[in-house]
Amino acid sequence: MSAELLVQLGTKGAGLVIKLTQQVLDKEIKSKGPKQEVKFPETNYYLPLANAMLKKEVKTLGDCLDVVKQAEKLNNNQPAESGLRIDALGGILNKGIATLLCEEVLAALKYLNKEHPQKYYAGFLSDTLLRSLGIQLVDGRIAGIAVILGPAKDADCAVTLIRDLQAKSIVSILVGNKDGNSMKKQLESKNVALGLEDYVVPLGEDYLSAIYAVNWAVRAPLMYGGLKSGQWQDILKYTQQKVPAFVVLLSHVDEVLVATGLGVLAMGFPIITDLEVPELGKIDTTLYEALVIEKDYTKIAAKCIEARGLKVKVTNIPIPIPYAAAFEGERVRKEQLYVEFGGKASRAFEFLTTKKLDEVVDGNVELIGPDIDKLESGKKSFALAIIVEVAGRKMQKDFESILERQIHRFTNYAMGIMHIGQRDMNWIRISNDAFNKGFRLKHIGVIIHAMLHQEYNAIVDKVQVKLYTKLPDVEKLMPQAKKAYDERDARISGMLDESVDTFFSCTLCQSFAPNHVCIVTPERLGLCGAYSWLDAKTSYEIMPSGPNQPILKGKIVDEKLGQWKAVNDFVYQKSNKIIEKVSMYSLMDSPQSSCGCFECITAIIPEANGVMIVHRDYSGMTPSGMNFTTLAGSVGGGIQTPGFLGIGKLYIVSKKFILAEGGLKRVVWMPSELKELLKEKLEKCAKEIGANDLVNKIADETVATSAEDLLSFLQRVKHPALEMPPLM
Repeated sequence: MSAELLVQLGTKGAGLVIKLTQQVLDKEIKSKGPKQEVKFPETNYYLPLANAMLKKEVKTLGDCLDVVKQAEKLNNNQPAESGLRIDALGGILNKGIATLLCEEVLAALKYLNKEHPQKYYAGFLSDTLLRSLGIQLVDGRIAGIAVILGPAKDADCAVTLIRDLQAKSIVSILVGNKDGNSMKKQLESKNVALGLEDYVVPLGEDYLSAIYAVNWAVRAPLMYGGLKSGQWQDILKYTQQKVPAFVVLLSHVDEVLVATGLGVLAMGFPIITDLEVPELGKIDTTLYEALVIEKDYTKIAAKCIEARGLKVKVTNIPIPIPYAAAFEGERVRKEQLYVEFGGKASRAFEFLTTKKLDEVVDGNVELIGPDIDKLESGKKSFALAIIVEVAGRKMQKDFESILERQIHRFTNYAMGIMHIGQRDMNWIRISNDAFNKGFRLKHIGVIIHAMLHQEYNAIVDKVQVKLYTKLPDVEKLMPQAKKAYDERDARISGMLDESVDTFFSCTLCQSFAPNHVCIVTPERLGLCGAYSWLDAKTSYEIMPSGPNQPILKGKIVDEKLGQWKAVNDFVYQKSNKIIEKVSMYSLMDSPQSSCGCFECITAIIPEANGVMIVHRDYSGMTPSGMNFTTLAGSVGGGIQTPGFLGIGKLYIVSKKFILAEGGLKRVVWMPSELKELLKEKLEKCAKEIGANDLVNKIADETVATSAEDLLSFLQRVKHPALEMPPLM
């Protein structure tokens, strides 16, 4: 196939898609009328691609007509109304963008007629899902996104490719079929687990479903980059430079796929294929090669990484099963189970403690008791104690709990091993498959030793692990661990912002939200909920030039608002001189900016003289008249929005929570699930501020989802916010 033929096929494919979209749209309008609503579920961006590229809020079939008209202009190499036109490759990429815009309309019509999502496929990917993955993308747990079109050469090749991508922490998105055969079916035939937690997400059996990957990618600059709809040049630059996606085209190509591929290249995503097509080197819209051939399935993943320029951290640990972040969410079900420890059926705990350098033999893993191949036959549940002893010249007592928490993550990275919980509430399952491949208990120690050295070598010099499998030993050792747990909790819970002279920054999310800066204090964790002050402190010790930098508080500017001159100066510089000052304790006056990874949103309810809090797992309506997705569209992107604030959920129970506005007494509404999750902590905080019955006076969706119903409820229960000074 020559390059000229590719252009011919792409031209033909774009024309076919535009014509089909017009025909289907005309039929729908004739049947349902131009005012018929069209939408994708759980998004604040309407039809995201049209919103981003054309600055159009597509809400009806009539609005879709205008999108098709703009696509026709682009197909003829004329600029759209937003000014959109790409000059690269003689303008041929405009046909690709035109194709994508029409495919998005076709997909929206599929949703209108309930033909998408297809059974057992994800379909459109929600804003909430994108936000929940944000922190994994910026901290490297997800290194990239592979959009795989079509089936592999055979099922074994499919498994080879997916396992290689998983091992490199790359999420695979599966689309399309050839003659009824799909990558999804190939993987299922080999018992490969599918799902986001396994880094394998089937979007749809038809090739049209590829648009769901495209309109997911195009939301990243709107959510995190602070960009607005219609800023198409900046948006395309963002997708090229910051969205780590690429396309793997397997087994089949036709004129429509060629036209779709031109749109993919316009967004900066390279295409790697096993087909005989002309290769294409770097073009203006890609960072490196645009179209690459690789027929050896053992080399495709490496070729993808090279073409996209990904930075992948590959972990090689001497254990007999695959090891990568992709396996972190894997579940070992009852029918797959070989043996388990802890949970409800047996006693288990894990404990990390600091020792002197001469007390630790680095790399020593000692098993006291029988291994899993010598346990009592017929039983599945046994006791287990995991004792990790570390030594290091820079190791501090405060770091113990942070390192100990990593046992959960490190163990879960092993394929076929499930780890839930921590401390003396852990639960470990080992699958039949892992056992049959040679996994034994000592390998848990091998993993912990290797990963602590890999990620914490700045503070850890030596690591040794002891594993106990006899119940009397476990019961004898547990009181020592529990005593340490209690001492840690008391030490950490007693930390106040006033008790330290240093706060820490977190700029981890600047790879997506370039102007956002988190300030993490003992009483205010990062808005993603993943980084506490101690986490940030440890991170700085490990990586002094990393995203967590110390900020000496210095002179206070406003004690009530929580403003310090040094903090303001730091934020101003690190936000690219966008944010001049930030109040750590205020919602209304210079609040902290938000990236998009926040667990919750706090928002003012003026009618109630209070605030509501909604978490990202709540999809219903709120008294503000907006759901979480709509609210998030106003908060993210690294901007300050007085009256709106992205937060980590544990900040709600901090004594510094919007202290300038009156703190917890201002909370008038939150979803019942969130209230139940924090119930004990909320009740304790309420008691400390002399408002014992406050939690019962906070409304939820069962009593109010409108401002009118909320106000009625608050008046009935005499909520204290109604008597507080006006918020506005």
